[in-house]
This record gives sequence, C-alpha cells and structure tokens, in this order.
Amino acid sequence: MGCRIRVAQLNLVVGDVPGNADRVISEAASARADGVDLLVFPELTLTGYPPEDLLLRPELLQRVEHALERIRAECRGITLVLGYPLRAIGGLFNVAGVIRDGELIGEYAKQHLPNYSVFDEKRYFQAGATPLVLDHLGLKIGLSVCEDIWQEDPTRQAVEAGARILININASPFHLGKRAERETLVARRASEHGIPIVYANLVGGQDELVFDGASFVADGAGRILHRAAVFEEDPLTFDLDDEGRPMDSPEPGTSAFDEDAMEEEASVYGALVLGVRDYVRKNGFSGAVLGLSGGVDSALTLAIAVDALGADAVEGVLMPSRYTSQMSNADAFEEAESLGVKTRLISIEPAFRSFLSMLEPAFEGLAADVTEENIQARCRGIVLMAISNKTGRILLTTGNKSEMAVGYATLYGDMAGGFAPIKDVPKLLVYRLARYRNRCSPVIPERVLTRPPSAELRPDQTDQDSLPPYEVLDPILRLYIEEDEGVDAIVARGYPAEIVRRITRLVERNEYKRRQAPPGVRISTRAFGRDRRYPITSGF
Repeated sequence: MGCRIRVAQLNLVVGDVPGNADRVISEAASARADGVDLLVFPELTLTGYPPEDLLLRPELLQRVEHALERIRAECRGITLVLGYPLRAIGGLFNVAGVIRDGELIGEYAKQHLPNYSVFDEKRYFQAGATPLVLDHLGLKIGLSVCEDIWQEDPTRQAVEAGARILININASPFHLGKRAERETLVARRASEHGIPIVYANLVGGQDELVFDGASFVADGAGRILHRAAVFEEDPLTFDLDDEGRPMDSPEPGTSAFDEDAMEEEASVYGALVLGVRDYVRKNGFSGAVLGLSGGVDSALTLAIAVDALGADAVEGVLMPSRYTSQMSNADAFEEAESLGVKTRLISIEPAFRSFLSMLEPAFEGLAADVTEENIQARCRGIVLMAISNKTGRILLTTGNKSEMAVGYATLYGDMAGGFAPIKDVPKLLVYRLARYRNRCSPVIPERVLTRPPSAELRPDQTDQDSLPPYEVLDPILRLYIEEDEGVDAIVARGYPAEIVRRITRLVERNEYKRRQAPPGVRISTRAFGRDRRYPITSGF
C-alpha cells in the first residue's frame, strides 16, 4: 500500500522546549486530518538548533523528556519522525526518534558530528554507530541526521539494512549557493543507491545563522521531485506508491536546484530579511531603530528592516553634523518616505561642540585627526542607544563586511547596537542588493547608488581617501578571509603587493573591534563571529 508523507518545515525557537512541543502536537493534528501517515520534523526539533551550551543544563534534558511524554500521549493515529537530544549510556546523542501511535518505536543516533565552520557538535554529542530501518505500512524506511547524508557510510548502511527510502532530518544553515550544494549531493546519493531521499530542513533565524528551509524529495534516479519554499514555513506533502516511489514526478531531465532560477541577490536579501525578523521578534523587541546617513548602507538596512518588521515598527534617525551635506539629508528623508518610515532629525553639533570644549585641555598642542571623527560617530551612538533604551526598539547597525574587515568603523560609535544586518555583506554586494530591492519597488534614490561613498566626518571626505576602491578591496578580502589565501598568493593573482600587505595587516589589527561588534546575519562561507575565530593577540 502507498503512504502519504509530510515534511513539517518549521521555524522553531531555541530553548523553548514546551513551545516547540506545542508546534509538534499541532502539526500532527493538522497532518492527521489531511490523511498524512508519516510526519517528519527537522533536526533537534524540541530544542531548536543550535542549542549550544543549553545542552549542558540538566533542566533542558528534563524538559525534553517531559515534552516527549506529552507528544506520545497526544499524537495518536500518525507516525512522527522528530529530532531531540538523548542522554543514554555512553553520553549525549543527537537523535531522530520515531513515535508511532503514541509509542516510541526507534531512535537513530547521528553518526557524523560536524565540527567545522559554524558547527561545534563534538563539544556536546557522542557519535552513533548503527543504522535504523523501520517498517512503515510495508515500506522499509531508513533514517539519518544532517551531516550523515554528506558522508557515504550512513546511507550505505541503511540500504544494506534493507531501507527502500531514506529520511534525512536537518538543521542546515544558509550561505550563498548552499541549496544547490545540498540538492546536488542528495541527488547523487539517491542515484548511487537507487532509493528516494527525503531531505527535511529547518527554517528561521537563530542569532547569526539563517536556516532557509528548502526541503525537498529526490527519487531513486536522483531527480528532484518536490521542493518546499525558501525562508518560510511550508508543509511539503507528497505520496509514495505501493513500491515506495515518490509520485508526481516531473518531466525527465529535471535535476538539482538551479541557482540562476533565484538570483543571488534575491537569495541573500531573503536571508537578511528573515534573519532580522526572527532576531527582533524572538528576542522580544517592539521594533527597530537605525541611523540614516543618506548613504547606501543605511538605505539598504532600512529597506531590510521594513521588509522584515513593517514600516510602523521601524524608526529612522537623521543626525547631521557640520560636515553633513544637504544632499545626504534629502536622500535619507526620501528613503524613509518611500518606505513609509517615521523619522527624527537630531543634530549632533551641540554635543560635538561640547565634547571638543571638554577635551580642549587634554588635546592642547595636538593636531586634529581621526579622534575628532570618532567623537562624532560616538555622539550618534549615544543618541541612537538612548532612543533604543527609551522605546524598547533594538538598534540596528549599518556597517558592511568590507568595513568590518579593515576596521573602517568606530567602536562605541557606528558599531554600537544590538544587531548588524549587513555585517557579512561586502560593499559591492551592498550595491547589488540595493539595486535588486529597487527592482522590487524603487525606495533608494539613484544618486545614493552612484555618488562616492563617504562617512562625512571631515570636509570633502570619501571612503577612497582611506581605502582602495571597493573593486580592488572586496576581492582581496574574499581571498584572504573566505579562501585563506596568503599575501604572496593574492599578489600572484595580480593585485598590488603594497595594497595587499596593507589590507591584510588591517584585517589582523582590527580583530579586537570585531570581537565587540553585535551579531549579524551570516550569508557567506566565512563570516566574522561563529565562522572565523582568530586570536586578538597574535604574532602571525
């Protein structure tokens, strides 16, 4: 007989075990009413992912046990596959448990524990070693968890144990190009062993990470038959025939996800919006506030915030100084008006003058330099943090990855805030994302995208006074940070040796700043924070 399967692609909350259990019970009732036989949830369903050092608290594991008792008592007439941590002989395991009609009938322990990039599972879990294959309505179903599908052994073991379909539950975070990597890999696994594979993924933002969902089903020939939505909850329901084959196959020749079908800018923008929305809402903020300078970074951040939270939940603050041009103020007002955002204009000139007066004795005999520029940035930081404190809205910073890499940012000034939406977005990609957003609806003035970028902290200042052109800077940073290439290798690619040495020195010198920066959405394979962990004090 056939079988109806649903992937419950959910946005869960890390640590909220009772709330996540409520979602499981609700989804089970809905699926049962829709005639679903087998309901599949993501990795570590009950704790959310990644729970990090919450796993070291006995109380968390007790809550998981209570949640499983509730689920077994309330979920009848359906089979569930869901993830949770299990304390057993030998340690703590990351398992996929199977509950049928209220009874726990099997638990599979994840065999391959990722311990690279943003993953740190060997800190918490012990590895499993054996396959699990269960009979469901006459179908032999094997289980695996996330990283297991990227390794050969678990799939082979399941097939040798009799599996005719494999379910792989995941908490696989987004980075640009990741969906194509997943589908290509799973399609190859499926065709190698001649079995369908169900890839069930988590969706939602968790601190720096964004889980994009995009669950899918591959048939035994490696064709992708069904896909769930990206960046949103989406139940993916499909039927198996009497032989255990997924039905409703596409035309022959359909294979892995084509990144061109969803342009890079749309993919990254979707991740940024989801990351901001979940960070703000899951942490209980009433909305967001940010400084509007009239530049492209703050313009893009404003658009992301509005698309994530709604215009009524976002406030823009203009804070001109003696160096701010009328053009910048006009562009900032136009951006806010286009997006329907309330604005305030608060000049920092009185505060700047006061600080200069206060510091005059200490600065006597010393020439003006970057210190005076930083004072202006810190005046703005104080204003924005005060509004954030008073209104309960989180302060979003507007710095990009290029600036963060070389320290072109002010501690306790423009770096002050609670979340950094474009922290992992290089400057050239900022411009691409801004143009993409304007294609959706025009909200960023064209001259913001064409005039030279400037911090406007001294007369006639532009970014290129201090930095190489971004067309040179961004590729050097990508090679050094994301691909770990050394100075000589980068120079060999044709970049000027003096510029390469200067930029790489700046990257290393400014690690101390990045350690004090707020978290931000990860969209690359090597983001500052969870990904790239370098010592502050280093002779390298």
